Amino acid sequence: MPDAGEVIYRPAARRALWWCAAVCAAGTGPAAVLAVYVGGLVAAVALLLALVALACLYAATARVSADAYGLRSRTLLRRRNLPWSGIADLRTYIQYGRNQEIHRVSVLLRDGHTRRLPVPMSASSVDRPEFDAKLDALRALHRRYGDPASGHIPVISYRAAGRGAAVSWAVCVLLLAGAGLAAWYVPGLASENRVWQAAVPCTAAVPAAERGECLSTRQAEIARTKVSKGEAGSRLYFADGRPLERLGVSREAAGTFRPGDSVELTVWRHRVREVAGERYVWRAHFTGAGEVALVAAGCALAAGYPGARLLLRRRGRRLPDDEVLPSALPFAAALAGTAAWLLPLCYRHPTDPLGSPGTVVWAASGAAATAVMFARAWRATRVHTPGDAPVTGTGDGTGTRTGTGPSQELFLAARFLEHTAYNPHGFGTHVVVGEGPPAVTPHPGPGRFAARPIPVERLTLTNVRRVRGSDGDTVPRSWHIAEMDDAGEPVRLAAAPADLTRLLDALGCGRLPQNAGRARP
Repeated sequence: MPDAGEVIYRPAARRALWWCAAVCAAGTGPAAVLAVYVGGLVAAVALLLALVALACLYAATARVSADAYGLRSRTLLRRRNLPWSGIADLRTYIQYGRNQEIHRVSVLLRDGHTRRLPVPMSASSVDRPEFDAKLDALRALHRRYGDPASGHIPVISYRAAGRGAAVSWAVCVLLLAGAGLAAWYVPGLASENRVWQAAVPCTAAVPAAERGECLSTRQAEIARTKVSKGEAGSRLYFADGRPLERLGVSREAAGTFRPGDSVELTVWRHRVREVAGERYVWRAHFTGAGEVALVAAGCALAAGYPGARLLLRRRGRRLPDDEVLPSALPFAAALAGTAAWLLPLCYRHPTDPLGSPGTVVWAASGAAATAVMFARAWRATRVHTPGDAPVTGTGDGTGTRTGTGPSQELFLAARFLEHTAYNPHGFGTHVVVGEGPPAVTPHPGPGRFAARPIPVERLTLTNVRRVRGSDGDTVPRSWHIAEMDDAGEPVRLAAAPADLTRLLDALGCGRLPQNAGRARP
């Protein structure tokens, strides 16, 4: 860093990126010239080298600097100057790769828009401390010359309220469009199937222009067959190419017919619909209206899941950006229950699902069940603020009681998120309270095997809040976090809301005021 009031960040492997860009650019020219004469694979190699060169050049030229005047970002294509007065907060944004998490710096502007900086960046736990130190330096400058919106580093994970909703919108719209397109084909397919079932053989009195609507027959001889390994691709080839050269059939039909077999072809609407021989009769498959209606209903139900995620995001719009939203799985269960009655109804009655008293009762009872399931899902995904959960029974059903009478002990599912002497390497999964002192255990009981006593005399409760992105993805969304001071060291205890209230009482930490730790309105 040039001085204490300025920071400059560039890619860590900047020299390697410049070398890679130069080598790829040098190889692109000869490959492009050779592709003019050879083409094919050489052209693909030239294109790949050019893309790699551009990507390396883009990464190598990235630069971020900050001083008393603001934050400046530079890439190959764009430059941005952001004064501290226009920046609301600096946050950690997590991008999810195939087998890794990429941490980047996200800039929240005063107008609500966000910008992600090209550097610093962390793609593994090895360079995560360096990334955190650089982000701390940027936040220190922001505190000195600006007014940050939060006192902690917000972490925007895939579960956070501040995560973008573009993917959910795109998936939902595409699935609804597919459902609408499939539903549009249903009446036409149903009409075509009815006409096919009613078709009769052609007679001499039928005009030539109308012979496509009746059944005409042709005699043919099979020259050879082709049997594919899969269901598609099997064919029959006819002698002298009459009345057609080849016909796609099922694998079973291609394996049954033999060269030299005389067959009769049934033609309807200028297409072969049936091949009849001595050993086998093949009939073309007509896509049924019920099958397409099933696809339409399935797409509509599948669109319900991203729609539920959008609904939860809208419902939690007043939450801080780094707080975790409730899970959409209760709505997924409701959609699955809806599919249990809706899909069979659409398959069996694609064009008139309410055409008989039986189907009306079917649909009405199914709709009532769906309403109940969605009401329960809506209730299950409520945002519980700290202090709202009553202490009843064993909390959320995660506690296990052992013993009888006054020696009864209660094992509650709870985790300390920091490495401490009583929670080494995060081994604890439960906290036992009751006869003995509260202790951390790696099991749900019974017995206090491997239990580590909690030093309750050192713990002081400072805050109770909902789960944030910085708490990790292993903490259930519905749990709450108690922030405590352990002789000057901050520790976090995670548990279900009712279980956490019981644990805090057992630890003797007391309770916060009614509005402490609540989400902002």
